[in-house]
Amino acid sequence: MNVTELHRKLIAAARSNPPSDKVPFAFEKRVIAHLTSAHVTDLWAAWAAALWRAAVPCVAITVLFTAWTLLANNRAPINDLSQDLDNTVLAAAVQDQTQSIW
Repeated sequence: MNVTELHRKLIAAARSNPPSDKVPFAFEKRVIAHLTSAHVTDLWAAWAAALWRAAVPCVAITVLFTAWTLLANNRAPINDLSQDLDNTVLAAAVQDQTQSIW
């Protein structure tokens, strides 16, 4: 569609329909002023606020698990997790050294 023809038709339709007395004075200016004064949502601020709200439960969970671990170690025999991990990871290497391929 031709843009100039569309513009001409819209202007003709607007001129044929006079404004009503029911519309308050300067209503369109107030609407435009309200639209331009709308605040843009700051996504970084929303993200930072969500992270700060999540920090408190994370600290609480960390404290609870720390207390649970310390109390559980007092009741049960102490197992050295690092030694168990080393034995598991290096088991294949130790086994390969004992069996000669040649």
